[in-house]
Amino acid sequence: MSKIEDFLTQSEEQEVIEAIRIAELNTSGEIRVHLEKTSNGDATNRALELFYTLKMDNTKLQNGVLIYVAIEEKTFVIYGDKGINDVVSNDFWDSTKDVMQSYFKQGNFKQGLVEGIIKSGEQLKNHFPWQDGDIDELSNEISKG
Repeated sequence: MSKIEDFLTQSEEQEVIEAIRIAELNTSGEIRVHLEKTSNGDATNRALELFYTLKMDNTKLQNGVLIYVAIEEKTFVIYGDKGINDVVSNDFWDSTKDVMQSYFKQGNFKQGLVEGIIKSGEQLKNHFPWQDGDIDELSNEISKG
């Protein structure tokens, strides 16, 4: 599988988008998923670059989370902004990555993404609960490169 279109079916994509929508219902935090064929080098650096390109650093409380997947390299990165990183436990992103990886290893990419989104959403809800007047600051669509 080396094409982005083959990573998730249309229906799986919709399920991932719905998971983002539901996860964001109770938080001011923002979650995005970005799929790319290859990171062309270091996946962490590419995720950081995309974090800014996608304007995820523009959230008021610095509580954006990007789940970046480089399909050909079979690698992914979860990148959280300063606001969320300052309040979650040190092992939170590793434990989230482990859950996602267990699904990815079975070839169940949709469920891996959904589980990562749910775990991220729970932490965002705990630390950045939705307040009256909060708006969805970023698109829930899956971006592709």
